[in-house]
Amino acid sequence: MKSNLIFIGMPAVGKSTVGVVVAKQLGMQFIDTDLLIQKQEKRLLREIIADVGEEGFLKIENQVNQEVNVENAVISPGGSIVYCEEAMKHFKEIGTVVYLKASYRTIKKRIRSPKKRGVVLKKGQSFRDLYNERVKLFEKYADITVCEDGYEIEQTIENVLSAVKEYGK
Repeated sequence: MKSNLIFIGMPAVGKSTVGVVVAKQLGMQFIDTDLLIQKQEKRLLREIIADVGEEGFLKIENQVNQEVNVENAVISPGGSIVYCEEAMKHFKEIGTVVYLKASYRTIKKRIRSPKKRGVVLKKGQSFRDLYNERVKLFEKYADITVCEDGYEIEQTIENVLSAVKEYGK
């Protein structure tokens, strides 16, 4: 198995929450690339998006994520990372991509207001449309898929650890 784990999935799927615990249990470091973007740009994600728009944000996201050069880390990029081809190619080269999958219903329950969560919707695009669009991309890039519907966080973590161990055999 490659030395890094990269968690992808919709916002509120638990990439950071699950990622931190998995990193601790595997003795790895944890990197949230949204925080790296905010550090580089010296402002919050929503401020970046307000200033440069979705396309401008994706350029920054792509640049920051493809410059992540670490070993033995759990990396948690934002949900829109799957629109950044160069960054995803880089992640596939340096690690194993783990898709944390949850149904639209589960995600919708967790995210009451996509806008407050920093989810950018194109003009006329519904949250359901965004979900359907991204799921295809998550599935395209995933080496491992862990479905978390119906599981508490502890069980999802166990399922991820088990899937990673199995994948590494």
